[in-house]
Amino acid sequence: MNLPDFVTQHWKADRSGELLVGDLRASSLVARYGTPAFLYDRSIVERKYQALRRVLPENFTIAYSVKANPNPAFLRFFLEQGCALEIASAGEFHQARAAGCSPTNLLFAGPGKTESELELVILEGIGEIHAESTLEVDRISQISRRLDVRTSIAIRVNPAGDASGGAMTMGGKSAPFGIDEEQLLPLLERVGSDRYLRFCGIHLFVGTQVLDHELLLAQYHAGLKIAKHAADFLKTSLRTLDFGGGLGVPYFPGDHQLDLVQLGRGLTDLISDAEKESCFRQTRFVLEPGRFLVAEAGVYIARINDIKTSRGKKYLILDGGMNHHLAASGNLGQIVKRNFPMAMVNKLDAPETETVEVVGPLCTPLDTLGRSVQLAHAEVGDVLGIFQSGAYARSASPMGFLSHPSPPEVWVENGQDILVRERGTSEDYMDDLAPLRAIAQSDV
Repeated sequence: MNLPDFVTQHWKADRSGELLVGDLRASSLVARYGTPAFLYDRSIVERKYQALRRVLPENFTIAYSVKANPNPAFLRFFLEQGCALEIASAGEFHQARAAGCSPTNLLFAGPGKTESELELVILEGIGEIHAESTLEVDRISQISRRLDVRTSIAIRVNPAGDASGGAMTMGGKSAPFGIDEEQLLPLLERVGSDRYLRFCGIHLFVGTQVLDHELLLAQYHAGLKIAKHAADFLKTSLRTLDFGGGLGVPYFPGDHQLDLVQLGRGLTDLISDAEKESCFRQTRFVLEPGRFLVAEAGVYIARINDIKTSRGKKYLILDGGMNHHLAASGNLGQIVKRNFPMAMVNKLDAPETETVEVVGPLCTPLDTLGRSVQLAHAEVGDVLGIFQSGAYARSASPMGFLSHPSPPEVWVENGQDILVRERGTSEDYMDDLAPLRAIAQSDV
């Protein structure tokens, strides 16, 4: 296969050069479920989870970040492994509960939580709320007082030092995320004096998509210092120290895998030092990976519906595009558009003889999934696969744009394919028009 090593370590072709998803040929899944679609291989998720779990100290909890991919198949998998779940909305709370997660096994983070969301999770007995502002702390207190319950909260901190090296940095600068470190002590004093609040710890998050283990460890050391300062100030021990997510995966040429072995060694040393402090002896240390666990387990497939040449450029026009996979189009945070790894799933062993533009069916030049891509000779009806598509793909895309049907999701496990989300239809959007039809039919 003419794909990067970080793809071919997970995905294989059969003797005919066709992609295998688990042990199933892609053509059989296409015949059964059609295109466009997302295909997920459980065995890849399992390998990623086990690789991370092996290097973490025993007192680390993995809390899967639901935002990466909220499909129930993923949530149930991580719950079966004994993971907690990290949520960022009432919708994710309901999805987690529907997947069988106890409220006490949930962490609720994210800016802008509404009063109704907070009341819902407090009523249900959520494990922890990770507060992002002074006003949010006040809201949690007021709701808890009204309900006569005591709510466990951690404070999310925006560190003072700049942490660079990830695809997105969230420390050292003005941000909507968390409490600025220099504002932490007054808020701790407020929380510590409130009998309806139970201070349980610190949540640190300064970056995402980090491939440098040394940068991650530097962030964790900074978080440990902040947490100890908070514990000393309140003269209490910490139940939780949440280091957030940030573990990255490679997407583009030149990207490298995160060195888990070195990360694990650094964490072991860090925790060994931390446990010498009384405030950390009963602490649950938390990582919240999402992308790291699921991105590599997904492939987005779409059929070539048309081929055309325009002023010297050859265009492959797919039946799905940025409406299903905004990240692959470069419109989800990329400063410079770079191509996700992609290939014809029915021609993985064919030589790459063409340079083409890969576009979707939407009426906008933004709907470009690949620029100047080297691919095998393409024909109408061929199926293209975009790899590294298990995270921030379907759930992070504007599926309502142009009202195309939403793609199904298929989970492959032990040689069996399971439809874990059905394909939508164009008629799904008709419900949005009901108020307009009512007005048109009224006497107004």
